Amino acid sequence: MLAAMINLCPASLARRGGRICRSSALALLLVACGGGGNGDDHDVGSPPPIGPGDTTRSVASGPTLVAPGCTGGRSSGTVFVDAEVEPALAVSPLNPDLLVGSWQQDRASNGGARALASAVSVDGGRTWQRALHPMSRCGGALAGSPGAHERASDPWVDIGPGGTVFMMGLAFSGLNFAAGSSSAMLVQRSIDGGRTWSAPTSLQRDGAERFNDKNTLTADPTDSRFVYAVWDRLDGAGNGPTLLARSVDGGASWEPAREIFVPQVVGGVSQTIANRIVVLTDGPERGLLVNTFVQIDTVGERSAAALRVMRSADQGLSWSAPVTVAQHLAVGTRDPETGNPVRDGSFVPGAAAGPGGQLWLAWQDARYSNGARDAIAVSRSADGGRTWTPPVAVNRAADVAA
Repeated sequence: MLAAMINLCPASLARRGGRICRSSALALLLVACGGGGNGDDHDVGSPPPIGPGDTTRSVASGPTLVAPGCTGGRSSGTVFVDAEVEPALAVSPLNPDLLVGSWQQDRASNGGARALASAVSVDGGRTWQRALHPMSRCGGALAGSPGAHERASDPWVDIGPGGTVFMMGLAFSGLNFAAGSSSAMLVQRSIDGGRTWSAPTSLQRDGAERFNDKNTLTADPTDSRFVYAVWDRLDGAGNGPTLLARSVDGGASWEPAREIFVPQVVGGVSQTIANRIVVLTDGPERGLLVNTFVQIDTVGERSAAALRVMRSADQGLSWSAPVTVAQHLAVGTRDPETGNPVRDGSFVPGAAAGPGGQLWLAWQDARYSNGARDAIAVSRSADGGRTWTPPVAVNRAADVAA
């Protein structure tokens, strides 16, 4: 179990504020069968005390590995040293005791973090070995390298069926769309279970005219040759198509990124966000790719959002037209004392593939309280994403937000 508060926001909201908005979160915790570190400088020490009937908890993160005083060349905003945000975790399909996690290290108040970090455990989460990733200057990127950016964000890890580990992140410099700013989507791979990593590969890099955002990576569980990375790429007006980069040789090289969906709305702007590919692992359509995402259409001052999916039966070469699963009717979270909005993950649904070609989507939605508070809605597809059940609320306490 991953215990963490993951704070995300739609890029459209970030753009309105003239900055990338991210916020701080709790440390990464993993429920395991034991605890403690082995004592070297990069290992985490003993876990906190446990209560009766509790499971031993092992802390995977720890005091920052970033050099004191490193700013990456960016002086604006407040850096919260030792703050870990947006954790991700992957378990090896070859060895359930091999776990790899990643997170933002030292979150900043005005977007991103000083670095991205990872931790690997070879004993089911009892002990962890941490490392920084050269996807930012404070993460160790050298001048002129793909990771030579001021900040990094949106870490994602996955492990392929052959055991290769992949990590993806967003690297950027400057305020988005400001003169001299840039953003890049970077990928690293590890062939030794996350202990050592390749140099970052740039899948896409843009200057001030575009901003790349909200990436995920999927190592195809049915074929170790294929790896898929998806994200949205915004322009200054607010349009944001879905981009895909693909590897056909287990991450050794990558094909050029390309648009696989360009959302449109009459009289306004449209973007996707939270793109994520899941793969059917059994049934008659084994190997089918399904990209899940939220589409946000804005006309004037009014915005509407919907959960949608696209299918590919040829490892991402071609894609079906999107199918709408449901309208996205989240109202988000507010501070109960001040009433101020709190940044949450309402625009980031969860997606999973199940046995027999089943697919599942879960998200925050306020339709069950007439817009008063968010519940957790779930919809299921039994035919590989062609049709979906009406969303149902799965939280049991209907009178409080979930």
